[in-house]
Amino acid sequence: MTMRRREPAPVAHANTRVEGYRCVRAASEALAAPLSAEDCALQSMPDASPVKWHLAHTSWFFETFVLSPHARGYAPLDPTYRMLFNSYYNSVGDQYPRPERGMLSRPSLYDVLAYRAHVDAAMRELLANEVPTELLAVIALGLHHEQQHQELLLTDVKHLLARNPLRPQYTPGWPLTTVTPRHANWIAFEGGLDEIGHSGDAFSFDNEGPRHRAYVAAFKLASLPVTNGEYAAFIDDGGYHRPEFWLSAGWDEVQRQQWDAPLYWSRRDRQFRTFTLHGEAEIDPHAPVTHISYFEADAYARWVGARLPTEYEWELAARGVPQAGNFVESGALHPLALRDAAPSNIPAQMFGDVWEWTQSAYLPYPGYRVADGAIGEYNGKFMSGQMVLRGGSCVTPHSHIRETYRNFFPPAARWQFSGLRLALDG
Repeated sequence: MTMRRREPAPVAHANTRVEGYRCVRAASEALAAPLSAEDCALQSMPDASPVKWHLAHTSWFFETFVLSPHARGYAPLDPTYRMLFNSYYNSVGDQYPRPERGMLSRPSLYDVLAYRAHVDAAMRELLANEVPTELLAVIALGLHHEQQHQELLLTDVKHLLARNPLRPQYTPGWPLTTVTPRHANWIAFEGGLDEIGHSGDAFSFDNEGPRHRAYVAAFKLASLPVTNGEYAAFIDDGGYHRPEFWLSAGWDEVQRQQWDAPLYWSRRDRQFRTFTLHGEAEIDPHAPVTHISYFEADAYARWVGARLPTEYEWELAARGVPQAGNFVESGALHPLALRDAAPSNIPAQMFGDVWEWTQSAYLPYPGYRVADGAIGEYNGKFMSGQMVLRGGSCVTPHSHIRETYRNFFPPAARWQFSGLRLALDG
């Protein structure tokens, strides 16, 4: 009697890995689904990228750092993609110029989706087998990297559609409903020596560590982010025309760019309106203000006699606060006013709605070391000339955020969903 060898059943953790990968990848394509091929090809400014490029680059990451070096027999779909969809990894090779990504009419959106399918098939095969711990860490980085690009996809699409005089909608339906106005109060935090940064085995980016001790003086933090109505009062008081509130570089930017309100705002019949992913609408005076630069956030804080929190203060205040909020999964795709009553001693809306500018420059933590190889270019080389934001936004995936997450942008950047929360010395 011939014995047939029984193949081992797939282990549960392999199935979990495949499903986790599938969900993140599917989310990117779902975000692109409301758009036409023409929408996906355009680039509205050098800091933005076409949707088609986001979809391709996130596949390039898995091909370059996982499949090509680790999947036996893997063959790239098209070798030219290695250069076309390389973002900034000099160690990998040449890159197509970032400001010209919108000129890549070929490959088509159809070709890019075929590229994603090619990479996904190889990744499913790889993940169905045993994967070394070190490679699992790279895959986890790739999935969180893709979630970053999901947020960028939406912010870039918003900027693109706002340039269209037809004011088109990305998605119909307006999420705002009438709310009871809520007013911020000050929450006091004791000072002292505390630990800052990520700890534990859960995923984090390298810039969130190493965990270290730091002294933080006593401070107060506003219970709510600054609202549209509060920021409109700054505008009406001539805030954009009063240099005493502005950093020198910020005042120069105001003059050069002719800023007089947050990005996407306009005034019609003395009423402020804004462009959203749902089309144009009146601003909600009770919702968090968004699409302001660090310079604008800092000027507003000076106007009210307060300041921006440091990132250490923000992290300490967020510790233990439930990471619930208005994220991309809500479908609102716009900051919302606080709906429910919140305890007066716990800051509300710390997570979701708007990224909150801090007064902290984006610098390495004590003991930080850049990883070896091309992966080391992910965060470390940007630690110059940028400011830290915390908390996530209305287009951030919920599973992507945590209290130690350090986002960073140049101080003049406005196309992200960035807002502010006030602080005072203790």
